[in-house]
Amino acid sequence: MNEELRILKRVDLPAALDALDDRIMGALAIRRREAVATRRLMALAAFVSLGGGMVVGSAVSQPAVAASPLTPFGPSSALAPSSLLDVQ
Repeated sequence: MNEELRILKRVDLPAALDALDDRIMGALAIRRREAVATRRLMALAAFVSLGGGMVVGSAVSQPAVAASPLTPFGPSSALAPSSLLDVQ
């Protein structure tokens, strides 16, 4: 093991190895900026969709109608898959 370490000590380091830290830190900074931009974009999309829903919901003002109950003992339902299921 000592011999291998001595061999490594005599070998010159590649030039790209000196710039490795700078490239890694630059990539991390870019990733951080992209994450912040993505969060801002998602917040903007949520704001636009909620705002659009509020505008459309307030512009179309139809009265609320209660749905008829869906029970097997009630009158025939338009949602029944067959008229044979109609209670007589």
